[in-house]
Amino acid sequence: MSDIVAIKRALLSVSDKTGLVEFATALAAQGVALISTGGTHKMLAEAGLNVTAIDAVTGFPEMMDGRVKTLHPKVHGGLLARRDVQSHLDAAKNHDIGLIDLLVVNLYPFEATITKGADYDTAVENIDIGGPAMVRAAAKNHAAVTVATNPDQYAALMVEIADKGGVSQVTRSKLAQQAFSHTAVYDAAVSNWFAVALQLETPAIAATGAKLKQALRYGENPHQSAAFYVSHNPSPGIASAAQLQGKELSYNNINDTDAAFRLISEFAPEQGPACAIIKHANPCGVAHGADLADAYQNAFDCDRVSAFGGIIALNQPLDAATATKITEIFTEVVIAPGADDAAKQVFAGKPNLRLLLTEGLADPTRQYRSWREVSGGYLLQDVDTQPLSRADIRIVTKRAPSEAEMMDLLFAWTVAKHVKSNAIIYAKDGMTVGIGAGQMSRVDSTRIAAWKARDAADALGLDTPKTQGSVVASDAFFPFQDGLLTAAEAGATAVIQPGGAMRDEDVIAAADQAGLAMVFTGMRHFRH
Repeated sequence: MSDIVAIKRALLSVSDKTGLVEFATALAAQGVALISTGGTHKMLAEAGLNVTAIDAVTGFPEMMDGRVKTLHPKVHGGLLARRDVQSHLDAAKNHDIGLIDLLVVNLYPFEATITKGADYDTAVENIDIGGPAMVRAAAKNHAAVTVATNPDQYAALMVEIADKGGVSQVTRSKLAQQAFSHTAVYDAAVSNWFAVALQLETPAIAATGAKLKQALRYGENPHQSAAFYVSHNPSPGIASAAQLQGKELSYNNINDTDAAFRLISEFAPEQGPACAIIKHANPCGVAHGADLADAYQNAFDCDRVSAFGGIIALNQPLDAATATKITEIFTEVVIAPGADDAAKQVFAGKPNLRLLLTEGLADPTRQYRSWREVSGGYLLQDVDTQPLSRADIRIVTKRAPSEAEMMDLLFAWTVAKHVKSNAIIYAKDGMTVGIGAGQMSRVDSTRIAAWKARDAADALGLDTPKTQGSVVASDAFFPFQDGLLTAAEAGATAVIQPGGAMRDEDVIAAADQAGLAMVFTGMRHFRH
């Protein structure tokens, strides 16, 4: 069999009709006979193309609300017949089965349908059966059949058919691999939807699938290869953001920017301007402000040293004043839900600075599951989206927090959820003033956060660190008095922590003796 297979007959049946007419017109110009179904047939016929309806090929009408139209031997025989096996060709001839050289199919928009909140029955009706069956048949027989499952593939195919008179084995093989990936991702989406709909917390088989967005130059380190894959219908965030300028994102850029965007999405725009600065997936400063520029300055002042070369996330569209402040130091990435023209002009003077714009913020309460690889397997868990309200909080000390302290406690608790354990957050007036992250000992995180606050005070020319009169959040309970007393020595006046330690009574007594207000949340925020 020749490496190049001519395209004489094509079957087109697509949900996404992007570029369809142009592609079909190019095929017709090469003398390709066109067969089509339903809405695809109507569109091609209205475009003036000579196209045969599928029921004229099968001898059966489309029936059962379109559930049955391509599930027929004259379709699957045309796709599966081996051209190098005479008995296959004889069977096709004896049963009047015309060979199909090109299949152009993409599937019912199942993920888009469920993303819009479709009910159970509507979701089920959007599970494609005939499409995947045809795609798999054509891909299996890629020795003779070309299969296209994405409009992005049309242009290259048109060029190859025009230049070579057909499609090469290499191209057919690559398209077959992409076709099986297409159906695998589709089936994974259906499987996962069923698991959620049926409230199966631990389905017997966990399926996943994603589409390549870009190959990366390297991973966390130059000797590691890496790539960026995205789900088919990503929510606002790093996967769906538009990059307006700057160098290609690296593995670490993507990881850190995702961490920044997840954190800033906790602060809705109506809560006022907010900024988060991230380094190595940990926040080095998070703050509210009178305006966006003020929020950035407050976040920056928490740890000016660590902010250098960091990632900045904003909860409101970037403006020129904020952009100007950001350009005063080296910054890797800025991500925001929009930017005005004046801000874009400011950043144009920093061509290496990456600017990513999203369509709004992520929903911090959206339930989904995260994957983590371990040796020989995967860990699958619900993402930590549990909100905390005042009704959940239990005051355990003699002194209750003031209203100002309570506001800062809730703010610090929100930030703590996004800091690697063991996490300690000092906060005051809606801004972080000291962050301790990733230590094996909680008391060490408490000390490091206080130490950083003292360094920040020196950099700002302050007589005392901002931890004086601050509140402190701990992502898990204080097992002993030492961490709490260290926070008190740093100037904290109120504490928020999960509670639940064997020595809770000792810790509460220490708080009372130090005059601290302390509240328990009943939940923890480990982040490893």
